[in-house]
Amino acid sequence: MALQCGIVGLPNVGKSTLFNCLSNARAQSANFPFCTIEPNVGVITVPDHRLIELERLVKPQWVVPTTVEIVDIAGLVKGASKGEGLGNKFLANIRETDAIIHVLRCFEDENVTHVDGSVDPVRDKEVIDIELQLKDLETVESRLPKAEKIASVSKDNDSKKLVEVLRKYKDALLQGKSARTVELTEPEQKVARELFLLTAKPVMYVCNVDEASVVTGNKHVEAVKAAVADENAEVLVIAAQTEAEIAELESFEERQMFLEDLGLKESGVAKLIRSAYKLLNLKTYFTAGEKEVRAWTFPEGALAPQAAGVIHTDFEKGFIRAEVIKYDDYLKYGSEQACKEAGKMSIEGKEYVVCDGDIMHFRFNV
Repeated sequence: MALQCGIVGLPNVGKSTLFNCLSNARAQSANFPFCTIEPNVGVITVPDHRLIELERLVKPQWVVPTTVEIVDIAGLVKGASKGEGLGNKFLANIRETDAIIHVLRCFEDENVTHVDGSVDPVRDKEVIDIELQLKDLETVESRLPKAEKIASVSKDNDSKKLVEVLRKYKDALLQGKSARTVELTEPEQKVARELFLLTAKPVMYVCNVDEASVVTGNKHVEAVKAAVADENAEVLVIAAQTEAEIAELESFEERQMFLEDLGLKESGVAKLIRSAYKLLNLKTYFTAGEKEVRAWTFPEGALAPQAAGVIHTDFEKGFIRAEVIKYDDYLKYGSEQACKEAGKMSIEGKEYVVCDGDIMHFRFNV
């Protein structure tokens, strides 16, 4: 499932450093704007303690975690919506992603250049917001007249819904609000997805701080939290440079000691990966056998046949039923057989909505 989160931000806020920590890819990182021009794509393993527990119980030959794709996109500057800097390339790249990780510089360092000469993450956020909103407004205004014309002669309800959605978006964007803030009905949401607006994408804010601020945050972090309070968006605090140093340590024990010295239970990178997975509205189910314990990604709300199709399209086409054990039950009873004997394996049909953590076995006929 090739869903992607795009890392965005102004130049020199720490995007590439963070990307390197996430993916172990070595995107070029340097103290000058536009260091990243072509987007780098990293396939990131999603940390999941449930896999560790299943491995302990099942003792398979190998374990396969689930993944998420992260894209490091070139820095944005004022005027990008009109093609300034690398604006056109940036906007094209972000349009192809499914969600946004917006990195904001929340640290002071005179040795690291800021494109606007001073550290102000709220101002930086607004720069990107405005550029994306202007581009979306351009899209909406170009689509609206044609949509209105079609709706005036068509009896198709979708045509009328499109006009309603475009008008709602236009009103919001003219007020300086992002498309994601507009409340839409379920039928309107279906129409809206086809517009691929930049500011309709879900967003998470990452405050890049210095090592001293990684636990408690700082005044810049508090300013960001206040600025996004009405957006219903997650704010994560990460020291990207410190995370890079942790990533260089060879052993798990060394990394844990480093984290404990900082007062952290886990790395910021692990939190970010899980949050990115959640941001994409993704869930995980498991298959567990002697050969392999594996995590599979599925979209929230998927039915059993759709989840089966993640493994192979034949599983979805020939779906008969799913044998399901809840993760907590598997943990309690210790094996598939013990769960069966305790009556904790359910037989589910085509209308079963798959839950996060389900351990599943599919029966199908090609």
